[in-house]
Parts: sequence; structure tokens; C-alpha cells
Amino acid sequence: MTILNSPIARLDGTATTFGEITGGRSALVVNVASKCGLTPQYAGLEELHETYGGEDFTVIGVPCNQFFGQEPGSPEEIAEFCSATYGVTFPMTEKVDVNGEDQHPVYEKLTQHPNEKGEAGDVTWNFEKFLIAADGTVVARYSPSVLPDDPRLVDAVKALASD
Repeated sequence: MTILNSPIARLDGTATTFGEITGGRSALVVNVASKCGLTPQYAGLEELHETYGGEDFTVIGVPCNQFFGQEPGSPEEIAEFCSATYGVTFPMTEKVDVNGEDQHPVYEKLTQHPNEKGEAGDVTWNFEKFLIAADGTVVARYSPSVLPDDPRLVDAVKALASD
């Protein structure tokens, strides 16, 4: 099974596959949380989505409550917060576990890719970012401290969006 075949639900509970959410586009997959010090990154993620999103690229938010309970909301509360506070228009999935015994299959595949230090393994915190090509290949992994407007990230997104 590839990452694109992995079943996952949209935030509204609609069953789908990860590939249907990407829609054949490259994607920046980010585990998100509403009550984290890094939550303001939603604004930059939305800007990235608005600038490069479309036929070739999308941001995908994946809510996760594994880091000190910083995403406690229901799907409706998460959707309302993201829309009202940050104007989020990019696709969001159901809330999942990104690490541990109940790790979602999408993250089983994503976490095999090494970060900037060459280390694969568990997601370290909210807002860790994985850049994937349209075919589902993981291209890069960025730590939570890498902001959505970081030139390294933006340049990689531009390169994929223009392929």
C-alpha cells in the first residue's frame, strides 16, 4: 500500500483516501493543533496554499492531540477555529495519532523519511512538515520550527508546483 492509497477521513468525517485529498497534487502535510505556541503558523500555511495551491500543490492539515493535548476540539470546533481565526481553506483530515501504537498509516510512511539532520522516526511536535510529490514520494521533512515562509521550504514547494 502506498501513502496515496491509505484510507483517511476528511475533517467532516467523510471517508476517503489520502490520494483523493491530495487530488494528484504535490502536498505539504502538517500535523496541526489549535492550542500550541506554533498555532500562528496556520496563517503562513494558508498563505503558502493561496500562493502555490491549485492544480499542482496543496497544504493538508492533519489535526493531532498527542502533544500535551493541544488539539482537544471536536471536528466542528477545529473547523470553526481554523476558518474564523486563520481563514484556512486548505483540506483538513480527521484527527489522528502521528506517533505510537495507534499511528495512522499515512504517518507510518511519512516518518520513515529523515529530517534535515538525517534522522527518521517519530514526529517531534505539532507543525512538523512533510513535503510529498504528486506520486506520493516524500521529498523533504521539516521540523516544527521551520516556518511556512522559510526560503528552503518555499523553494522546494515552488520546484514541485512547477514540475
